[in-house]
Amino acid sequence: MVEFLTPAFGDETVKPLPALGVSAQALNYLNYLIAEPIPAIALYRSGALVQIPRPERFAIHKLIVADRRREGSDRGKSAKDRAQAAFLIEVLAQDRPDELAEAWEDARSRGPRWRKRLDASLARMAETADRLTKLG
Repeated sequence: MVEFLTPAFGDETVKPLPALGVSAQALNYLNYLIAEPIPAIALYRSGALVQIPRPERFAIHKLIVADRRREGSDRGKSAKDRAQAAFLIEVLAQDRPDELAEAWEDARSRGPRWRKRLDASLARMAETADRLTKLG
């Protein structure tokens, strides 16, 4: 099964994508994740060039998504999102600290709703919060 997603800026509804003949679920915060993608090779048959999210944006986005999934049927996914974010942030803080710091500041600068989501996840992740604080 393939899910089609599209950025939302407010209302998270299903929106038609006529060029593809499908509908897509609109999601807030997705625009942050897919901004400034990087090229990569998908290992399938002879390979395919694809665009993927920047790892530092993916890590920060996981913090936001983890807070959104904190309650209800997605609670298990929230823990997985936090674990993925923690792992990536640990590695990126060593290997790409400037890019991680830039992604972190960009997300925090997007307003109080963004900061609230980030802070809520980091309240449950002391080591990761400390690591991000030490970046800047």
